[in-house]
Amino acid sequence: MKLKDLLLGRPLATADEGAEHIGPSAGISIFGLDALSSAAYGPEAALTLLIPLGLAGIHFIVPVIAAILFLLTIVFFSYRQTIDAYPGGGGSFTVASENLGAGAGLLAAAALMIDYVLTAAVGISAGVGALVSAFPILHPHILALCLLILVVLTLVNLRGVKDSGAVFLAPTYIFLGTLITVIVVGMARAVAAGGHPVALVAAPAPPPAVELLTWWLMLKVFASGCAAMTGVEAVSNGVTAFREPAARNAKLTLTIIVILLMVLLAGIALLCRAYGIGATIPEGPGYESVLSQLIKAVMGKGIFYYLSMGSILLVLSLSANTAFADFPRLTRAIALHDYLPHVFILRGRRLLFSHGIYALVGLTAVLLIIFGGVTDRLIPLYAIGAFLAFTLSQAGMVMHWKKQGHAGNTWKIFINGFGAIATGVTLVVVLVAKFTSGAWVTVLLAPALILVMRGVKRHYEAVSKQIADAPPIAAGSIGPYVLVPMDRWTRITRKALAFAMNISSDVEAFHVHADHSDDTLEAAWKTEVLAPLQALGKPLPRLVIYPSPFRFVVHPILEHALELEKQYPDRLIAVVLTDMVVAHWWQGPLHNQRSELLNFLLMRKGKGRIVVINVPWYIEP
Repeated sequence: MKLKDLLLGRPLATADEGAEHIGPSAGISIFGLDALSSAAYGPEAALTLLIPLGLAGIHFIVPVIAAILFLLTIVFFSYRQTIDAYPGGGGSFTVASENLGAGAGLLAAAALMIDYVLTAAVGISAGVGALVSAFPILHPHILALCLLILVVLTLVNLRGVKDSGAVFLAPTYIFLGTLITVIVVGMARAVAAGGHPVALVAAPAPPPAVELLTWWLMLKVFASGCAAMTGVEAVSNGVTAFREPAARNAKLTLTIIVILLMVLLAGIALLCRAYGIGATIPEGPGYESVLSQLIKAVMGKGIFYYLSMGSILLVLSLSANTAFADFPRLTRAIALHDYLPHVFILRGRRLLFSHGIYALVGLTAVLLIIFGGVTDRLIPLYAIGAFLAFTLSQAGMVMHWKKQGHAGNTWKIFINGFGAIATGVTLVVVLVAKFTSGAWVTVLLAPALILVMRGVKRHYEAVSKQIADAPPIAAGSIGPYVLVPMDRWTRITRKALAFAMNISSDVEAFHVHADHSDDTLEAAWKTEVLAPLQALGKPLPRLVIYPSPFRFVVHPILEHALELEKQYPDRLIAVVLTDMVVAHWWQGPLHNQRSELLNFLLMRKGKGRIVVINVPWYIEP
């Protein structure tokens, strides 16, 4: 078995696509990891901003999470309707484009692309944060660990949806099982202790209060906690990945994901208040994640603790899989509308849109390197793209139901309209609260991406106009005028000249005579070319020698080809270039690269009637 097949799996035929579809159990691990894993860093992001309030700040996490759960419920019902309306995949880009126009669609596309890249980066960095909490000795290697996990995730995802779902299944359910166990045991102990349980392992004491509660601080806390809602839209984007009935399986998967997320968020918030657990400074020497403190407080620091932290590490890291699953589908949808390069439409060896994965990996790596792999540095950029996509999708759904004009759509319009207003207000809150902390980067990136996509669209439209409505081929059209640049008489140039004479009777060999040129070419031309051809009565090619006192070679050939293009306005000018193919990669730089440069320049400078033909000569090992 080849190494590539071992790592990435054997290639899949197009007919195998049906076998790659998944059910709800795998759908939870593939499309739900981003949402579920956000329970590990959403509450912590909110608690981090409450540190200045001291012990009092911990008590405010419950109302903040309650507000987030209310918003999550609205978004949940809205996306169930989106799945019903778009069973072929109702991503925000599709919904906004069809119902609000191309501009809104591009805004949704830019927001989602940014959000998915951040999903991958935040998931990986949060996973490494959990690992560092359990093993503080690894703190200096945060970035290296992030990049290592990114490589592993890439290899797993390139194996295809079905294989990646199987890999993620066990860590997902261990994560859910351990956290739900902590919540149940913690709640039981809290009730038994009258709401004041004693931690088995005491959490770090909150610092003394240095600030008073303000509405602005609460808005910032709410904005950070909203990171827990990212990923909810993933199922509606990936409906086509589910087996039939796809829409029903997608809705069931979404329902399970949201219920589990609500249980985790509510449980963590209540236990943090009951056990007095707050956040620690992420970059401080004594940093420990909220979940690490919580598990130790409820279950102690034994085997269960390390099992739980291991599952959190895996799930947080694997939560990037939501981006791996949806980002390629998003880029494909955008490329189908000509707003991204068409390479994103192509399927790879495992029926994946592989180029979307490559783009995601590259952008995620850049983001991790820039921010050092620290979750709290990435969180301010997060959630804005998700809530912008939420808002545009729900607003688009309102227009979708209105266009249908059915009397029974009133309730649907209300749900999606209320969802659009709620997520729109939240978007403004998140944007204002996080603007100076880094959200301005997202505000600049979205318009930049839209400009790029519009530029790509203009290019494809221009190409389409130029190549459309081709006239019929005219019988008896004049053959090409063939130009063969020639340095000296060798087997390589003989092969090129013989090929040129096979395609046209008008062949010209063009020799640039510089101070290092071989002076024997003219003599060889008479004896090896003209004499044999005259004896056979064949058309004779011409030899043009161009003196180059300043030793320029490529430029004279280019200028001569362009002059021929002007001289023969009704003919193609075929330039035959020799190309030496070496046996080993390291031999390539040992040979002249003028052919590659000349090829590029002819393509750039020609007016459309220059054709470049490469004649290879294979060097034996």
